[in-house]
Amino acid sequence: MRVRYLLVALLAIPLADAAFLLWVATNLLTAVQTVALVVLTGLLGMLLVRAEGRHTLRAIQRKLATGEAPTGEVLDGGLLIAAGAFLLTPGLVTDTIGFLLAIPPTRYPIRELLRRYVVVPYVDARMDGFATGAVWTEGFPNPEGTAGSDGNGTAGSVGFGPTETDGRDASAAGDEDVVDVDFEEVDDDDERR
Repeated sequence: MRVRYLLVALLAIPLADAAFLLWVATNLLTAVQTVALVVLTGLLGMLLVRAEGRHTLRAIQRKLATGEAPTGEVLDGGLLIAAGAFLLTPGLVTDTIGFLLAIPPTRYPIRELLRRYVVVPYVDARMDGFATGAVWTEGFPNPEGTAGSDGNGTAGSVGFGPTETDGRDASAAGDEDVVDVDFEEVDDDDERR
């Protein structure tokens, strides 16, 4: 379902860019002025992305030198790569998107939205709750996705006491749920003989 929306967006952006360029070239500027504007915004944008990239790289190095994880800076680097791609694409709409991703006052809110709605849910799903701290702290999670007595399927503290599972009391479970193992201690001398 998400792939369909991504494909629509990938087709809509160039179409909107071409339509806007045609409108600007016919109503506001001449064709030569429109081409000069597109080239100028592309060059200025690339200089901005280059400067911001250097600044972000220095920030990553500073964070690594102090032993901190440069998570925000890495996201900034990814957004700057996307900004460079948008700015290299000829057009005024893509240049606008590129400038929004390159300028820090607009990049930081985009970065936080990206972190909240894309990165954290992805990492949380892949790492079983370690991104948000919703991890199992004791016991065993129920394989059907219900945790403890709250049954919400999220992480929590599940103890070893009798709990309600599938409508029956765990303490009244039959012998088929219990495994009895006897261990025998063996000396090293007995093994060698």
